[in-house]
Amino acid sequence: MTPRELEEYSALRATIRERGTTRVWIVPAGLVAWAGLTIATAVLTVPPVMTLVPLLVLAATFETVFALHTGVERIGRYIQVFFEAPGECTWEHTAMAFGRNFPGGGQDPLFAPYFATATVLNLLPAALAQPRPFAIEWVVVGLPHLLILAHLWRSRRRSAVQRAIDLERFEKLKNS
Repeated sequence: MTPRELEEYSALRATIRERGTTRVWIVPAGLVAWAGLTIATAVLTVPPVMTLVPLLVLAATFETVFALHTGVERIGRYIQVFFEAPGECTWEHTAMAFGRNFPGGGQDPLFAPYFATATVLNLLPAALAQPRPFAIEWVVVGLPHLLILAHLWRSRRRSAVQRAIDLERFEKLKNS
């Protein structure tokens, strides 16, 4: 590697490390903020529509985690294509082979089960407030919750195929 390539490689590996660490502490910080807001909406017996405030914090936290994960994976594929030789036993090639050979063999990198659980629990203050008129308020409150759950599911599916897609795209870029 040239000195410039070595510097770029080092910066990219550092970026992966920093974003990976950031993702791990953002989850508990976001869940603590969400829990505080959810408890406040339950204790203060606010209108059910106010449960959308903690839901927004929860969704923003998930989007942050998803963006960090996507960025880390994309940088990894860039390193794999532009810095690693095919067939070598290097980190990115090995990480991709591990994921291919042992699907679901680790922690969910998006923490989606925790976000899904929190999304469902976020409805508790709305139920405690006994919404009136029942049907209209449940639609206004329930629909965003369902949309968040659908987004979590779609994001997990997209994340599962992202490595292969990014690898193919970077290989096309390198070969063009």
